[in-house]
Amino acid sequence: MGFTAVDGLPMGTRTGQLDPGAVLYLLQAKGFDAGQVERFLYHDGGLKGLSGISNDVRDLLASDAPGAARALGYLVYRIAREAGALAAAMGGIDGIVFTAGIGERSPAIRGRVMERLRWLGFELDPGSNDRHGPLISATGSRRKAYVIPTDEEQMIARHTLALLKATC
Repeated sequence: MGFTAVDGLPMGTRTGQLDPGAVLYLLQAKGFDAGQVERFLYHDGGLKGLSGISNDVRDLLASDAPGAARALGYLVYRIAREAGALAAAMGGIDGIVFTAGIGERSPAIRGRVMERLRWLGFELDPGSNDRHGPLISATGSRRKAYVIPTDEEQMIARHTLALLKATC
């Protein structure tokens, strides 16, 4: 994410990184006002907007509709693109961690992302991936890939408690 939750990867209903010209198009050619653009960026875009079906990856994986395939293909493309860009910016990559909703629970998406990242030295162990890891890279893989569960609410609570203790 960047300045807002709209930047970065596409999410269920948020567009993710978007060409600024698309916003101008919505304003000028489609007659959207600022509120309509905001609604599109935060609530009507992302996987929901791309697929025209759902914001839930499970629904999209179960569907044979072209929109579902389009949305999932774009999601995988963007994850791989971001990983490649980060690898270039950092001068290499040691490994990758899949976490949160899709990263923790979708072997299909992880598998597709790993396939796109083969050029970086990732090789998937399909059985381990199906079992949700924690290590999902193959024995001979040059790079390691993991599935690590996250608990964002617990982390927020811990940081909040630490801040309260520091100020009281």
